[in-house]
Amino acid sequence: MLDLINEIWQTMRTNKLRTALTGISVAWGIFMLIILVGIAKGVVNSFADGEFAKRANIVQVWAGYASLPYNGLKEGRAISIRNSDLEKLEHENPGIIDYAAAMLHMPSADISTSRDYVNSSYTGVFPEAQEQLVMSHGRFINDHDLELQRKSIVLDKKSAEILFGSEDKAVGNTVNLTGLSFTVVGVYDHRWQNSIYIPYTTACALKGYDNKVSTIRVSASGINTLEKAEELERNVRVTLGKSESFDPDDNSAIWVWNRFANYISNQKAMGILNTVMWVIGLLTLITGIVGVSNIMFVSVRERTHEIGIRRAIGAKPMRILKQVILESVAMTTVFGYIGILLGTIGTEILAKMFAGSDFIKNPTVDIALALEVTVVLIIAGALAGLFPALRALKIRPVEALRTE
Repeated sequence: MLDLINEIWQTMRTNKLRTALTGISVAWGIFMLIILVGIAKGVVNSFADGEFAKRANIVQVWAGYASLPYNGLKEGRAISIRNSDLEKLEHENPGIIDYAAAMLHMPSADISTSRDYVNSSYTGVFPEAQEQLVMSHGRFINDHDLELQRKSIVLDKKSAEILFGSEDKAVGNTVNLTGLSFTVVGVYDHRWQNSIYIPYTTACALKGYDNKVSTIRVSASGINTLEKAEELERNVRVTLGKSESFDPDDNSAIWVWNRFANYISNQKAMGILNTVMWVIGLLTLITGIVGVSNIMFVSVRERTHEIGIRRAIGAKPMRILKQVILESVAMTTVFGYIGILLGTIGTEILAKMFAGSDFIKNPTVDIALALEVTVVLIIAGALAGLFPALRALKIRPVEALRTE
C-alpha cells in the first residue's frame, strides 16, 4: 500500500501544472456544490422554523356569498358565520378539532394618549390568537379578560413607542379608544404584524351583540397528511353548511385557508429546490471530473511503456486497474476537500450575512452534508479513473514495450 501511495504521489508531482489546473476545477465544483446546497438548506430551515410551519394545523374561515341555491334559498345571498358555530364545530368533530375560536375585526379608530395618537383598526380575539407573537412586555389577552369583559388592550411595539415614547412605559398605563379608557396589558414585537388586540367579549359589547363574527380559527390535532387536512376542511364545510344553510360543495359560501394543505405544497417546493441545487452543483462538478478523466487518459498514454514492462514481468491487470482508479480518486479527493473547506467557510460567511433574515436561516454545512459530499467525491473520482483504467488494461505488453 505504501508503494502504491508513493507511485500516486510521484505521478501528481511529475505533472504539477496539469494536476493543479485540473484540481482547481474539482475544488471549484465542490465549492459551488456546497454553497448551492447550503443556500437551499438555509431556505428550507427558514421555512421549517417559520410561524406558518409551526402552526400548520390551523384552518381559518371567512364568510362569503352563496353561488349555489340550497333548500329553496337563492344563490348570491350573503353568508354569515356566528358565535354559535364555534360550539357546533367542536361538538360535531370530537377528537379532530381541538378548539374553534373567533376573531372580530373592528373598524379603524383613534387610539390616543396625552402624548400622541395612532389611527388603527383593532381586533377582538381569544387567547389562542397569540400563536407565535413574542411578548416583549406584559402578557396577551387571557381568559379572565374574556370572562369579565375587561377593557384590556395589547399593542404592537411601534404603536407603543408612538403613544408612550417607549414600549417600556406602556404596560399598566391607559389609552383612549372610542371614548373608553383601556389598560395596556402587553406589548409584542413582530417582524411584520402590527395588529392591536382587545378581548373578544369586549369587542362584541362595543359592536353590539349581533352574534356575527369576522373569522373562525379551527385548530386540529393529528393532521399529518394532506388527506387528513382535506378531510378536516370538508368537515368544517359540512358543519357550517348545516348551521348556516348553504351547500357544503359551494366554495364561495365560505372562504377556507387550509394551512396544512399549503404547508404540504410548500414542503414539496422546498424538496424541488434542494434537488435543483444538487443538480446544478453536480453539473458544475462534472466539468472538474471530466478534467480529471482527461488527465488520467494522458497519464495512461504517457506511461504506456511502463505499463507494458509491468505487465511483462507479471503485474496482474487488477493491480493496473486499481492504481489508475486510485490515482484518480486521490486527485479528486485531495482537491475536493480543499473545495469542502472553502465551501464551509463560504457558508459561514453566508450565515453571518443573512443573520436575522426571514429568507435564509443557518445555511452552514453539517456532518451529514460533509459525508454526502465525501461519497460524491469518491464515486466521481472512481468514475473519472475507470475509463482510463480500462484503456490501460487493453494495452498488450508486446506492443507497449515497442512504444517509446
